[in-house]
Order: sequence, then structure tokens, then C-alpha cells
Amino acid sequence: MDAIAKPQPVFLPAQPPARPSREEAEAAVRTLIAWAGDDPSREGLLDTPRRVTKAFGEFFSGYVVDPADVLNRTFKEVGGYDDIVLVKDIPFSSHCEHHMVPFVGKAHIAYLPQDGVVGLSKLARLVDMYARRLQVQENMTAQIIDAVNEQLNPRGAAVMIEAEHMCMSMRGIRAHGASTVTQRFTGVFAEDRDQQDRFFALVKR
Repeated sequence: MDAIAKPQPVFLPAQPPARPSREEAEAAVRTLIAWAGDDPSREGLLDTPRRVTKAFGEFFSGYVVDPADVLNRTFKEVGGYDDIVLVKDIPFSSHCEHHMVPFVGKAHIAYLPQDGVVGLSKLARLVDMYARRLQVQENMTAQIIDAVNEQLNPRGAAVMIEAEHMCMSMRGIRAHGASTVTQRFTGVFAEDRDQQDRFFALVKR
């Protein structure tokens, strides 16, 4: 007699938690102030919860932006240009998802056009969008290059990020001035070391 197959569990994707109200967020800030050892009701801190929640709205505004909207317009009439397009030294500030303290630095993005080029400011907007989320630098590097590949369909792309993490500078080992570098290559850049060398030379020029 054949064994009866047991039903397999169905794993549904996790749903993000409901967003707390502003009042709940401000109450949480007051709790943290008290936990830190200060009095949230004293004059200098009375308006701090409101200020903090407003600042968080700016720091983490990248959650409500779609990369498809940032890179939604390309230009075909570029005189047949098909060499490297590089925007370097794009400044950004983000927040480490482990300690929620800042890390700041600059990003360099290059691609080899295939289906047209995108406005140069759009690449800076892409960096800003991903920076305004709770982040890990490695993940941010991957997100940027994946968005470039998905939206622009280039022959290859390269991304490098250099940043100083306050979670290393302000706490723990307190290694002031230490820089973290991450990079990722796809397409022609991943296949051709000469293209990687060209990218590095242009970034450092």
C-alpha cells in the first residue's frame, strides 16, 4: 500500500510590520532618552522627539523611492558613444543597520552603454536613494549595480564605494579614519581585467 504523502508546509513571504504612528515613534524616542540617563521632560529635550522623527523621515526617505523611477529615462542620441560613462566621487551619508549610526563616503559608478545613456544626475540620485535606508555597505554596493543593470541594460557596470563607518570610529575599537572599500563588476567589467584597470585609473585620476 502506497504511503500517503504528507502535505508540505507553505512558507509565505514575511510581511513588513505596520508602520507606527508619529506619536508612537516620538514615545519611543522619549524612552531612549530616559534609557540613556536623561530626563525627556526637561526643557532642552521637550521637542527632541519631534525633531528626531522628522530627521528620520529625511534619513530614511529612500524606502519610498523606486530605482525604476530614478532611472526611467534614457537618451539614445549620443553620437554613437559606447565607451565608459563614469560618475565618480558621489558623496553620500547612510546609517549602519547594526548600530543605526552614520557611515559617510563616496561612490563611483561606471557603465558601458548599450541601450542609451541616463542623465548623469540620476546616478547620484540612485546612490542617495539606497543611502537613505538602513544599510550595510556591501549590500548597498550590490543594490546600486543591480539597479544599473536592470534599468539600463549596459554591456557592463562597475561600482566602488569608499566610506568611514562611525560604528568603528565612535564606538568599539574607535579606529578613527579607517576606510572601507567595496566594489563589484558585471558584464564586460567582470570579464575583462583591462576594463577594470581602466575603471580604477579613471576613479583615481
